[in-house]
Amino acid sequence: MSKLWAKGCQLDSLIERFTVGEDYKLDSRLIPADILGSLAHAAMLNSLHLLSADQYSALKEGLLQILEEHESGRFTIAEADEDGHTAIENRLTKLTGDTGKRIHLGRSRNDQVLTAMRIWMRHAVFQLAETGAGLIAELLDFAQKGENIPMPGRTHTQPAMPSSVGLWAGGFAEQLTDDIQGIAHLFPYLDQCPLGTGAGYGVPLPLNRELTASLLGFSRIQNNAAYCGLSRGKFESRLIDAAEQAAITLSKLAADLILFSLPEFGWFTLPAELCTGSSIMPQKRNPDALELMRAKAASVGGWSVQVKNIIRALPSGYNRDYQDTKEPVMRTVDTVLIMLQTAQLTINRLEINHPRLEKSFDSSLFATDAAIALTSQGVSFREAYRKTAAHPEKVASKNPREAIAERTSSGTPGNLRLDRAHENLETLRQETSRRRSETEAALTKLAGHPVLVFA
Repeated sequence: MSKLWAKGCQLDSLIERFTVGEDYKLDSRLIPADILGSLAHAAMLNSLHLLSADQYSALKEGLLQILEEHESGRFTIAEADEDGHTAIENRLTKLTGDTGKRIHLGRSRNDQVLTAMRIWMRHAVFQLAETGAGLIAELLDFAQKGENIPMPGRTHTQPAMPSSVGLWAGGFAEQLTDDIQGIAHLFPYLDQCPLGTGAGYGVPLPLNRELTASLLGFSRIQNNAAYCGLSRGKFESRLIDAAEQAAITLSKLAADLILFSLPEFGWFTLPAELCTGSSIMPQKRNPDALELMRAKAASVGGWSVQVKNIIRALPSGYNRDYQDTKEPVMRTVDTVLIMLQTAQLTINRLEINHPRLEKSFDSSLFATDAAIALTSQGVSFREAYRKTAAHPEKVASKNPREAIAERTSSGTPGNLRLDRAHENLETLRQETSRRRSETEAALTKLAGHPVLVFA
């Protein structure tokens, strides 16, 4: 088993352990993307007659066998391999003999990992967008169900004005729509292929980069070879930053659900199957999943800072520091995905306690309504405000449902305009579906069968 850079010198075991780190384990997730990149590269070399038809056929057959071995759990990356690229090439050479040694012609591990990560991140965007859309739909259904259910609005955590369950849920749905659209809007940015740029300076071969980009379902090449190297870590940080926005929204949603499901509030009830217990207090139903959602949003923010701090002072050209940008982006995607799924499950099973919500209304919530009512008598709002503030005990209570119905401006409790939110969700879903279909059609054609890129 040889390393791709081997020159006859045995690397010190401590240095090997330190430089390899967890990279060989992380690369197990990139095997399908790496093999797809190699299939495209081999096809391009064959088109230039840098591989004979027989050599190309053997390489393609070998790569597809390795892909099948990976899918069935029979292909592993050893620590001695360093990374997935080496493991694949060593296995390919074992399967095809000296022909396997030709696959790396005109390619560096630099553009190889850039391409694999680009393919993986495109599919990460699809997964996040589709999973996020599921939660948005759940929140909109919940908003529809709670459209006419009164809920005290709060500012500074204190009672403020009449609101509704529908407004509360719809607010999170629309914010999350913007968050997920922010992730989806990364696709055109990620949809440029770095393959064929070598170590960042090109190679003295007439490589057809446009062909490999097309074979891999990219709409264009990432043109400047130096920029390809510079973009490593930048692309990862953009994905983490976009995903963090969704994580922040989910953290705020979790904070509300924890607060509003307290016995002192009782507005919502979290089902027992979504709560854990205490080892000493038999009565406890703890919202651990929601608490961890807040914590994991902070972790995502930390990973965003980590990646940007790694890359911010690096000189141009490849630096091994980039290796440590791989794990944070993978952890971010995994974390935000399970946060979205957990939130969707929670909203789906959340119980609304109508009587407790209505009982939470007192006359103070109608103070603004009372001040506005005075303006109909010709009193300026500022004077009406002062009069109401001077005698808050005189503010009369109203029927909360009637108070909601009086708020008719677009997007307010009496006129949620959920139709607009549904339209935005449908646009997000259609665009994500179109992009995934086009991308996966190209990859299926390249491999001869559908390939599970993201796992």
